[in-house]
Amino acid sequence: MNKFRSDWVRDRQGNVTQMHYARQGIITPEMRHVAEQESLEPELICKEVAEGRMVIPANICHVELEPLAIGIASRCKINANIGNSQISSGLDEELEKLALSIKYGADTVMDLSTGKDIAKIRNNIIRNSPVPIGTVPIYEVVERVPDVRDLKPEFILQVIEEQAKQGVDYMTVHCGVVRKVLPLIESRITKIVSRGGALMAQWMLHHDQENPLYTHFDQLLEICKRYDVTLSLGDGLRPGCLHDASDAAQFTELDVLGELTERAWKHDVQVMIEGPGHVPMDQIEMNMAKEREVCHDAPFYVLGPLVTDIAAGYDHIASAIGGAIAAWKGASMLCYVTPKEHLGLPNAEDVRNGIIAYKIAAHAADIARHRPGAQDQDDAMSRARYSFDWNRQFELALDPDRAREYHDETLPGEAHKKAEFCSMCGPRFCAYKLSQEVSEKSKELADKMIPTACPETTPANNGHTAEDKHAVGE
Repeated sequence: MNKFRSDWVRDRQGNVTQMHYARQGIITPEMRHVAEQESLEPELICKEVAEGRMVIPANICHVELEPLAIGIASRCKINANIGNSQISSGLDEELEKLALSIKYGADTVMDLSTGKDIAKIRNNIIRNSPVPIGTVPIYEVVERVPDVRDLKPEFILQVIEEQAKQGVDYMTVHCGVVRKVLPLIESRITKIVSRGGALMAQWMLHHDQENPLYTHFDQLLEICKRYDVTLSLGDGLRPGCLHDASDAAQFTELDVLGELTERAWKHDVQVMIEGPGHVPMDQIEMNMAKEREVCHDAPFYVLGPLVTDIAAGYDHIASAIGGAIAAWKGASMLCYVTPKEHLGLPNAEDVRNGIIAYKIAAHAADIARHRPGAQDQDDAMSRARYSFDWNRQFELALDPDRAREYHDETLPGEAHKKAEFCSMCGPRFCAYKLSQEVSEKSKELADKMIPTACPETTPANNGHTAEDKHAVGE
């Protein structure tokens, strides 16, 4: 936990966003902290935040926060979703998921609770979280009204401010699902798969009015300015299957998000853009490029994307494949998918598996983008493997517990931590051990060889043989 952040934010008043300070050339303690994390200069962090290419989600009421950066200049981040449902889970289960998310390396956590005690669960999550916390406020709004069609715009804003006061660092708001886009979903197989997008569509059609989050966007920005809430402009019309990817509905909504990005920046409010979804591999790069163009290089936060629709039970793998490509081609943060996607509410083990799959994807992308130091841990792992340093291998793994567990299934003894083999090859067939012996013999052979000079290539004839001299006319 950050014991200093309460001092950092104590005297901040008015517009307190990181973008507001950055545009005045003020390097905040949060920016300096991020610069140290990323091995970048504070001036670069300030410039990227000022121009909207980077966000530092850091609500001034979340004093327990260790700030981090999300943007194309920083390493790729991953988010883990937790939260209860109307059917399952409670406070203890969600705090366990939070602890596991932090342990295994989630950079941010979203509380997507839709069941009972949402405010209580969220407050406990924030108070126990050193990482930024995100929410989708419309979930709590709907849980607190008898019928979604009865909700009022003023109540939506009230709940958003209540969440901001608790310390929510970023909020997904589905402002881009506007009336003109709704007819475009009819050619889709899965229509609207975003819960927030579907709720907004239901409200608009019932009232025959525009999306209240769009019409009241300026009031929303005023709340963000008071607390420094980063807006995560939600992809309410993201494709829910490969058939629906990159269609008119998705890209028309993206155009609206590009417009809202500029409106938010006029108020110095930080913005990131949420993206698909289910996308064939050959369309991912195009999607990343289009978002950067339409949304003016605002950080892209993508769910997956899933590259096939038939991996039920293994969607964390299907989506991590797409996530690695997306991050390589420009996404700034990946929202994890667990093995339970499309099937049920994730438990603690599902959270663990989803996080590790996405840590792999994000890390692979950082290597591909040549981030400073991104490959250092990989090289250290390779040296540890070659020297049979098993404890060091466990330490360097993304999931040290799982690495040790798998090794110890067959070679559990402490003496086996120094063994020059594993249970796959045994002592006679280990390629590392054999190659070490080959290398040692090669060194001995090299030491015995006495180098001799070839008279045809001595410095006296400038390295040319007699035939060479004749050929060049010397």
